[in-house]
Amino acid sequence: MAKKNIDWANLSFEYQPTDMSYVSQWKDGVWDDGQLVADSNITLNECACVFQYAQTCFEGLKAYETVDGKVVIFRPDLNAQRLADSARTLEMAPVPEDKFIEAVKQVVKANIDYVPPYGSGAALYIRPFEFGSSAVIGVAPADEYQFRILVTPVGPYFKEGVKPIYIRVCDCDRAAPHGTGHIKAGLNYAMSLHNIVEAHKLGFAENMYLDAATRTYVEETGGANFLFVTKDGKLVTPESDSILPSITRRSLMIVAEKYLGMEVEQRKVRFDEVKDFAEIGLCGTAAVISPIGKINDHGTDIEVPSGMDEIGPVLGKLRETLIDIQEGRLEAPEGWIVEIK
Repeated sequence: MAKKNIDWANLSFEYQPTDMSYVSQWKDGVWDDGQLVADSNITLNECACVFQYAQTCFEGLKAYETVDGKVVIFRPDLNAQRLADSARTLEMAPVPEDKFIEAVKQVVKANIDYVPPYGSGAALYIRPFEFGSSAVIGVAPADEYQFRILVTPVGPYFKEGVKPIYIRVCDCDRAAPHGTGHIKAGLNYAMSLHNIVEAHKLGFAENMYLDAATRTYVEETGGANFLFVTKDGKLVTPESDSILPSITRRSLMIVAEKYLGMEVEQRKVRFDEVKDFAEIGLCGTAAVISPIGKINDHGTDIEVPSGMDEIGPVLGKLRETLIDIQEGRLEAPEGWIVEIK
């Protein structure tokens, strides 16, 4: 490999074009074979369903260079399952899971020189997505779809890196019970854009959303799941039918229990409990774990005991252990790591 001439250590979490993307079309009830393309632009009819009725869903995963120089991806089978679940919920044609995984391998291999070097702290972000591409004017699903994958090298999701962030409790609702909060639909993220822009203007890094029905329980942020650590070292994650089943969160729960010997509990988390946790963080593909130092509840700060200076010891060890697995310094559970050959 001949790495691209990129300042890997100073990458931000922003899109930059790479050499090749992947595209496959669904028409007349079948997916075509798919192909790699050099053109990163898409031409669609002005009445395409994705524009009119937001019929689109996406995924996010990363490719890494390991300590021994291999390029790997992390648990792509779960991304494939989740994209198919999202597609079915939106009445879209699901991409077969084997097709998804093979397409991810193809596009990473075609852009292998954009995979950041081991130790840089950066990764090649992989964005598979699907959308309704045929023209629809009445409210109905499309009858043609595109499945595409783009890749782009990225640095940390939060500019603070792994420094603790300051978030606020949001008065708006991210997702309704029995709605679409459990799938990775573009419309969910559109709903959060006004709230995150407002939060940034007020000096907060993210929003904490509470359940829409009672505003009693913690749900998630606009783009990540919560992790809580109790004073006696237990890992707690919120349980809700209206939050996204994060692959990173599910992986961290296994790492906590199997690698670190922690007790792990997934349950409803009352907002009034938040002040009692020793450490709080966000987790997701983009950030892995980002610690939270303070939460603003309508003008009153809840100060997390681990503080605003650095990640707490439990979440720090948890983050370090997962990254060690992803980058090949620790043996991974079977099936977690897929090598690009």
